[in-house]
Amino acid sequence: MVGTSGRRKLLRAGMGAGLAGATLALPGQAQEARKKRSDETASPAEMLMRENAVLARILLIYESAMRRLGQGEDIDPAVLEASAQIVVDFIHRHHEKQEEELVFPRFKTAGRMVELVNVLVVQHSAGRKLTERIVAAAPQARNRQPREAMAPDIQAFVTLYRPHMAREATDIYPTLRHLVTPDELQEMAGQMSRNERQAFGADGFETVARTVHEIERSIGLGDLDLFTPKG
Repeated sequence: MVGTSGRRKLLRAGMGAGLAGATLALPGQAQEARKKRSDETASPAEMLMRENAVLARILLIYESAMRRLGQGEDIDPAVLEASAQIVVDFIHRHHEKQEEELVFPRFKTAGRMVELVNVLVVQHSAGRKLTERIVAAAPQARNRQPREAMAPDIQAFVTLYRPHMAREATDIYPTLRHLVTPDELQEMAGQMSRNERQAFGADGFETVARTVHEIERSIGLGDLDLFTPKG
């Protein structure tokens, strides 16, 4: 159970630009950090896959929270509120926007996997609609009627995104590098990094991942060994 102070902390951590936080550094340190990030820029596929990994962890939070609520356990609604807001800000408004603006057009231009890309775009739209309803219901998750109304949307969201992410990881991301030149791939990576910094700050992904971990810890999911079979 998350107390009142924990609820406020989760909401501050999970909403809007607060995901990025603020980092103070001397000018020389900031310049050195920027150079290091530039030298270590991940590939577009790597950036997209790690963003999908954040979503995969949110799915686990959703499932665990709803299961426990259904069993009568008192889970603070902030767990679902903060998780859903991360989906809004980091997945729908950032990750999926990057795919739709920078990645998917390459497939359409090349005439590759166009049908799959079209389905993925439709699924993005469907996911956003589900999230809108989850965001609206999450604050009242302790109450039976809103919780029962939200449960099918969360299950539909999980059912949608697990195969969605898998097809991106096995089909879309590995193929991308064959559709562009090395220079184009590098420019795409740079644009994606700039977009992330603009939206979430210098250490945007790391901050979002830390926020997800704090949410996991708040409901007892922070220890990965919990998922290891003991028999």
